[in-house]
Amino acid sequence: MINFDALRASSTRTNPYQYFVSENVITKEQAADVRADYPKIKQTGYLPLSKLEATGAFKRLIDDLQKPELAEILSEKLGLELMDKPRMITVRRLSKHGDGRIHNDSKSKICTMLIYLNDDWDNAEGGAIRALNGETDMDDYAEEISPLAGNVFAFKRSESSWHGHPSFKGERYVVQTTFLISEEELARKEKRGGLQTKLKRLLRIN
Repeated sequence: MINFDALRASSTRTNPYQYFVSENVITKEQAADVRADYPKIKQTGYLPLSKLEATGAFKRLIDDLQKPELAEILSEKLGLELMDKPRMITVRRLSKHGDGRIHNDSKSKICTMLIYLNDDWDNAEGGAIRALNGETDMDDYAEEISPLAGNVFAFKRSESSWHGHPSFKGERYVVQTTFLISEEELARKEKRGGLQTKLKRLLRIN
């Protein structure tokens, strides 16, 4: 499903940190199929793939995200060696106000790739991720990436890899693939993600 050649053709940016942006990595029609087969997520935030059921077109996308070819491309584009690194896939369908605040990833993450799946988008309403020039101002950014179907934002974690998006509430389909420094970190994050999922479900019931 993934157009790996579109990823390869992307130009890597080095300022304010190392990242690249791609378009047409999947088609609008493929994204619609993925959304139709998406897990029935009812809470906001990212959920670990290990806690979800993958079927149909959604599974085909996930299968591509787990291929060695993706690790090869990200290694080349971001100047990394990812072939022996574990990867964690997390899935979002819903956003709430307050999500997307300016942040930098933890040192346990080597790099992250976001693939967006939304049919249309108005960036003026929020939700478009920004590669930020610093940690204090959401409007001081190098680039803004709309979460439209087929768009990808991938970046190497560094001390300057600040990112975020203006507040948005509603459906915002995105699948995140993160390469981690160790299997121990993967297990820890999967466990934490599972606990957060259970807590959100309990809060929703109550």
